Amino acid sequence: MRFYRQEKLFIEGERHVIRSCTRTLNRHTRHSAAGHHHDPGYQAFWILRVGFTVAPVLFGLDKFANLLVDWPGYLAPWINDVVPGSAQDAMYAVGVIEIIAGLVVAVAPRFGGWLVAGWLAGIIINLLTIPDYYDIALRDFGLLLGAVALARLAQRYHGTARG
Repeated sequence: MRFYRQEKLFIEGERHVIRSCTRTLNRHTRHSAAGHHHDPGYQAFWILRVGFTVAPVLFGLDKFANLLVDWPGYLAPWINDVVPGSAQDAMYAVGVIEIIAGLVVAVAPRFGGWLVAGWLAGIIINLLTIPDYYDIALRDFGLLLGAVALARLAQRYHGTARG
């Protein structure tokens, strides 16, 4: 009888350990699939996603107000000759595109990251054709790399329960 009780306690102990391990594994699996909040890659994804949502929207809105800078001055003369209207009219269109790009990053960062990277490539080409704007073109190249990093990170992290 004593042996039976010990065996029963051992089996109950095993069941408890198995249930405990299963609960821990389930919790870890749910956390890994849904969270990643301690994962540096996941944190970088969210930093870039928020940054590439907010910045294009704010810069796009400022194209209508010119509070930060006189935006028409950043349009290459040859582009101004090609687009209809004035340089300010072109900046209104640029503003709308930037606002849309920021919103796309917010809802679809896998696509939005590439959209912003392409847009920045166009801005870089524009700036490289204006004397004395090379430093800004180089800065925008850094931003382009960040947008590509966002798109690549979104490939992994967007679409999880919390992504």
